[in-house]
Amino acid sequence: MTRPPTAAQRRVIEAADPVTGRLRGTESQLAALVKRGLAFRHPRPPHDHFLTPTGHRIREEGGAASKEPDRAGVSTTAEADDARATAATGVFAARVGGEEGADAGPSRVREVHSAWQGLLELRRMTSPDGAVDRPCGWERTHLVQAAALALEAAGHRPAGTGPEGYRVRATPQPEAVAVREPDAEALRECAATLEKAGWQVGEYTEPRTRVRYLLASPRRK
Repeated sequence: MTRPPTAAQRRVIEAADPVTGRLRGTESQLAALVKRGLAFRHPRPPHDHFLTPTGHRIREEGGAASKEPDRAGVSTTAEADDARATAATGVFAARVGGEEGADAGPSRVREVHSAWQGLLELRRMTSPDGAVDRPCGWERTHLVQAAALALEAAGHRPAGTGPEGYRVRATPQPEAVAVREPDAEALRECAATLEKAGWQVGEYTEPRTRVRYLLASPRRK
């Protein structure tokens, strides 16, 4: 079994960019993470280092341990709180809809643009053919955040405390999120954005309320 990372290596892992996994550290620290299979060195200049899927898991487990000690067994109630789950982490989080007092100024626009560009770079680096037109592994393990980032980066308005705007939520279905938007035209525009971002999208009707919503899954081919 691989030895767990040292405290210094954990600090490097936990400080990684939450979307791209880009690392900052000394050469010896980064080399040690590569040796343990927790990071890889990009072959193209400037040869930055990035977390592997295993490194990402360690980063997330560390965050969960420090912030959510009772997280054994996440329920659908926790899924309904996606809008608040990352509010106190101090790192970038896409707006899933339902956030209170969300900033929509120029600084937020720059943050979202930077995060989306970083995600496209992650797609390029982790795809065998360098393609950026379909979701990567990180997106498949962070479905709600990934779909919300695609929508926010395209200029769609997330819901606040009122009904207007999109809301992205987890579903019981594997690799699928639900997107709700009360405006029919805006809902269709959300579908077009997600399809362009590499998601398979279908529009459905809630049997009881007759409300239209989207089910979106990351495309594989």
